[in-house]
Amino acid sequence: MRQFKRLKEQRKARAFKNLLGPVRKQITAIVPLESRGDRPLQMTFEDQLNALIYLHLEEFSSGRHLLQALEQNDFAKECVAPPKGIKKSAFFEAINTRGLEQLGQLFTALVADASKTLPAEFAHLGNLVSIDGSLIDAVLSMEWADYRVGAKKAKAHVGFDINRGIPTKIFLTDGKEGERPFVDKIIGKGQTGVMDRGYQCHRHFDQWQTDEKHFVCRIREKTTKTVIRENIVTSGSIVFYDAVVLLGAEGISQTEKELRLVGYRVDSNDYWVATNRHDLTAEDVAQVYKLRWNIETFFGWWKRHLKVYHLIARSPYGLMVQLLGGLITYLLLAIYCREQHGEKVSIHRVRELRMQIANEAAELQSHKKTRKSKPLKRRRRHARS
Repeated sequence: MRQFKRLKEQRKARAFKNLLGPVRKQITAIVPLESRGDRPLQMTFEDQLNALIYLHLEEFSSGRHLLQALEQNDFAKECVAPPKGIKKSAFFEAINTRGLEQLGQLFTALVADASKTLPAEFAHLGNLVSIDGSLIDAVLSMEWADYRVGAKKAKAHVGFDINRGIPTKIFLTDGKEGERPFVDKIIGKGQTGVMDRGYQCHRHFDQWQTDEKHFVCRIREKTTKTVIRENIVTSGSIVFYDAVVLLGAEGISQTEKELRLVGYRVDSNDYWVATNRHDLTAEDVAQVYKLRWNIETFFGWWKRHLKVYHLIARSPYGLMVQLLGGLITYLLLAIYCREQHGEKVSIHRVRELRMQIANEAAELQSHKKTRKSKPLKRRRRHARS
């Protein structure tokens, strides 16, 4: 009876149900989350996932704020929380110890789903993946999040599909961890990694070419270069330099493989970009590097509007669960905005979705009040007769 009632109430959660549509297509292929003892799970994987998505969608500032909503908000209680509710200790135990494998599988599946649903905006420039690290403020009790004396930070290393505007990979480390080693884990054969100066490494430039991986990476202006041949530069273009070179001092840090170096100027600022993309025009190379800023825009939007960096976990495991929950929420929003409105993700559409959920919550509460008042009216009619 409780299960039937829950399904009936979920019919009134149309907006939330539409958002979760892609999850229902993938959930049967996810490895089941099983209890580690004889007692049944207080939160199934679906319960945990719903709570994480609701956490980010509604901009809750803490895990306690979410738990209060799951206990007191009619919509959250009926359509998001486990049927028997969830206690604080059980919720935080689940976040910090369970579900990471399943969330990782679902994230990968949703990336593939979104890649099919969303159009490739810059397909003529190739398969572009922007790579960057984002620092996450931690608390002093998070000893694993080493950064510097008196400060703790974690770092998320993210790959971002520039063509479709979605995150595709994530790795979590302490704040001091270098970013260059994660390029190999994020970009695959034939993809083009788009990176800022912090990723400049001549040894890696050689290795990526050996591995048939492409790159567009800004380099330091004073980097030593040995010119092999110069390419023609179009008059009046923002590009002032285009040549095939070896980078670095000979016998010390020089690249073994030649590569292309493009220099261009925007608002009196000079940019020097190294690449092994010889199929693009110099202006295309400049455009590809400028598109790197899309990942910065994503980080800012993700942190501001989904409150992803408001910690609900302190352990590396729990923080990764929280981050994957935030990435999954973003992917679902990207698919939802495309399928429902033919648009990119925007705060306008997210607010609209939140208002629809609030309206459905009010409808649910009104329905419950009406249902409770019906027996009283019947008794009054019987008394008159």
